[in-house]
Amino acid sequence: MGPREVGRLWDRHLLNCAVIGELLERGDRVVDIGSGAGLPGVPLAIARPDLQVVLLEPLLRRTEFLREMVTDLGVAVEIVRGRAEESWVQDQLGGSDAAVSRAVAALDKLTKWSMPLIRPNGRMLAIKGERAHDEVREHRRVMIASGAVDVRVVTCGANYLRPPATVVFARRGKQIARGSARMASGGTA
Repeated sequence: MGPREVGRLWDRHLLNCAVIGELLERGDRVVDIGSGAGLPGVPLAIARPDLQVVLLEPLLRRTEFLREMVTDLGVAVEIVRGRAEESWVQDQLGGSDAAVSRAVAALDKLTKWSMPLIRPNGRMLAIKGERAHDEVREHRRVMIASGAVDVRVVTCGANYLRPPATVVFARRGKQIARGSARMASGGTA
């Protein structure tokens, strides 16, 4: 986020993240993959305190920033330093109800990272921009091979955000390819 974004911070960044709560159920455990500055996880946790939000971030300086920020805000979230494709992260966070992300990676990689973290029938919610439909068309085959079903583009916050948040929605099918997340990062299965 650069200085030109300050005027759009509330609508384009914070509310844009918080409104995906419309797609989550009460009490869901939600993993924010590549949390960075806390988007979308922190606004989501503020808007939906009933959720169990985990901020997953690989960089030490960012996890330190996140710890300080959530302490100052009084937001109850868990912060994990790691990568979604790491087996210990999958062991610790696997079975979550949803994986959310914003500006992390292309859908093929994001799906390979998300599916091992969510339970069967759990949701992947990737906040994307105006190219969401094109990206789904481009990566649908890999998404399905990675275990995604019911892949579609939805909008959130249409009654109060202009433009509304554009989200790629997918559910995890019953079976996923073993090791698909590690292979997406160049590792071996």
